[in-house]
Amino acid sequence: MLHKVITVAQQKGGAGKTTVAAHLIVALAQKGFRVAGLDTDPQGSLSAWFQMRKQYWDVRCVQGVEVSAFSDWWRVRPEIDRLRDMYDIVVIDCPPHMENDAEKAVKAADLVVVPIQPSPTDLWATAKTIDLANAQDANTFLLLNRIVTSSRLSQQFIRDLPRCRFKTVLVNRVAYAESIGEGKTVTETHASTPAGDEVRSLADEVTTILMEQVGDQARAEASAKFSVKSASEKKPVKVKSASGEKIKAKVKEDVMA
Repeated sequence: MLHKVITVAQQKGGAGKTTVAAHLIVALAQKGFRVAGLDTDPQGSLSAWFQMRKQYWDVRCVQGVEVSAFSDWWRVRPEIDRLRDMYDIVVIDCPPHMENDAEKAVKAADLVVVPIQPSPTDLWATAKTIDLANAQDANTFLLLNRIVTSSRLSQQFIRDLPRCRFKTVLVNRVAYAESIGEGKTVTETHASTPAGDEVRSLADEVTTILMEQVGDQARAEASAKFSVKSASEKKPVKVKSASGEKIKAKVKEDVMA
């Protein structure tokens, strides 16, 4: 087992953290990993999605997946350790505007995913999250979310955002909200559409990053057991490790210059 932790963090509300976390949980489970979600946001959106999932859909929808909810950090840290021991991957949905809790969730992570929407205000707010991740020396990647493909601003973000971001971008599609509202994700409800392709591509990138952190033998065993594409098979191309390429606090200047 990999025993890896992914923290989805963004101190600006409304960036799509829970949607990203839910889609990663399902997409990684579909690759064969045993995946757990941990909802640390007091709003409880991720756990509400999972409860709907269990209530309305066939039990096969939730095999290999668990979501638990704790908003008190003294309970969260032992839960992370428990889930890490039991599952291949733990995905943490972080609360916004709660620096202490977010800091601890980032510290526990092997990979920090920071969703960011293509707007100047989101960009400015993201610098604070990046500061937090860099302070913990976290392996951090930005994820462009809710992209409007026809927007010049979106294209500028895609072109100019620092290198430590996922090659995959998530386009602003109704399918994401529809699938979450049904207790599912787009890789289940819109599997053969561009939305499904986007999420599978993101899961491929995440898997590649996590595989870079394990030894050769563990990587070979995981690649044989799970649906893991090699670097030559991946689309988009394999992303570089964030080591030595940490995003600086002046991310705003990098993009808007």
